[in-house]
Amino acid sequence: MLTTLAKLFIALNSENSPKQISYAIALGMIIGLTPLFSLHNLVILFLAFVVRVHLGAFFAGWTVFSILGLLFAPLFASLGHGLLTLPALAGLWDTLYQSTFMQLAHFHHTTTLGSLLVSLIVFYPLVRLLNHLILKYRTHIMAYVLKFKIVQTLKASKVYKAYSQLQGAQ
Repeated sequence: MLTTLAKLFIALNSENSPKQISYAIALGMIIGLTPLFSLHNLVILFLAFVVRVHLGAFFAGWTVFSILGLLFAPLFASLGHGLLTLPALAGLWDTLYQSTFMQLAHFHHTTTLGSLLVSLIVFYPLVRLLNHLILKYRTHIMAYVLKFKIVQTLKASKVYKAYSQLQGAQ
């Protein structure tokens, strides 16, 4: 947990743009909320490594939203079940399931369908909210936070130094 906090702290105080951090956390949210072994998660991982996002923020978002995903899994499953049993969508599900590619996507699993739908709906508002909060943090709070003893301890830790060197190498 301390490593996740250190990654998030480094991301917030880095010179990366707030959008890079916001998109990284939002991509981590999709993987965190949905079951891990899904086709769409491979696409998200590919995007996270190809598109220029802050990887520390991506993994921190993945960690935080994995915990939330476990808490909300029953709600995601009931939403997915409702969508899969909706008579108006029965033809769509039949058509999709006939494709081998779509079978690999696991949209026939209630939790996968429900959690992916929620994460896609929340994605853009989360990016906007995080971008706004990061800008506010950097302009109003960052100088104050850097004075805390715990922050100075984190910055002196081996994890922070190693991560800073890793980020500098990119």
